[in-house]
Amino acid sequence: MSSSLLTNNAAMTALLSLGQTQQNLATYENQVSTGLKIASAKDNASYWSIATSMSSQIGALGAVSSALSESASMLSTMSNALQGTISIMDAIQNDLVSASTAGNNSASGLQKIQTDISTQQQQLISIGTSASFNGENFLASATGTSVNFLSSYNATSGASFITLNTSNTALFGTGVSNGSTANLTGGAGILDKAGASFPGSSILSMNVATATSGDISNMLKDVQTALTNIETAASTIGATQTNITGQQNFISNLSASLTSGVGALVDADMNQASTKISALQVQQQLGVQALSIANSNTQMILRLFQ
Repeated sequence: MSSSLLTNNAAMTALLSLGQTQQNLATYENQVSTGLKIASAKDNASYWSIATSMSSQIGALGAVSSALSESASMLSTMSNALQGTISIMDAIQNDLVSASTAGNNSASGLQKIQTDISTQQQQLISIGTSASFNGENFLASATGTSVNFLSSYNATSGASFITLNTSNTALFGTGVSNGSTANLTGGAGILDKAGASFPGSSILSMNVATATSGDISNMLKDVQTALTNIETAASTIGATQTNITGQQNFISNLSASLTSGVGALVDADMNQASTKISALQVQQQLGVQALSIANSNTQMILRLFQ
């Protein structure tokens, strides 16, 4: 076999092999250090693009999840307020029943009962006006007929919403909700609306101290009607809470699935990478030795001149 001082084919082959081994070694070392087999578009443009889009979707779903949590807290505030309102309404109903009982319907007896009812009427106002979350209150003069809660987002179809009909959830009108008690009758809410059975009086303005037995009987009918309407409002909010909870679970599962999908596309197999590094390190050592052997052939020529 001929030998040349200017061209050492064996050394060039060994050098190319060593360079390829070092390049592969650097690739797997980078996978171990970053945990990614596709860290940028140059690693795999197609998979990188898909993973980037999915990661963007995961980020958007995170924002949706936060919005759903806020919506759940908001609805829970309203629901608790309605539960408290129902309890007070039950107490007012009991007072009206007592006012209808012989022995309690004297002037002094009715005045004592009205004192208790007046306290409960103030509690109703307090609960309704304080049931506010992040500036929203669907119980005190709810504006509009519906509220949209963000429920999902997709880059193609955009945002989706869960709608709550608030047309029947207001307990009283603007005047009462602003702290004014000058007009507690004639409002559009459940509690300040003029009674059908006892016109001219609402739940917030009824006064048994000046009422007859027939008036008290009609007040009881209006209280029962109001209770039914409050229960309907609570059911409406409760149904929306159920939808919100279901959507929270869906968004959580969807985010987990997308995260798993991104991992399958771009995450490095650490066991495989570490095994490859061990093998490539051996190849690197052998490559260095092979290059040394290839270069030693030319060194033998020098011995001819010793």
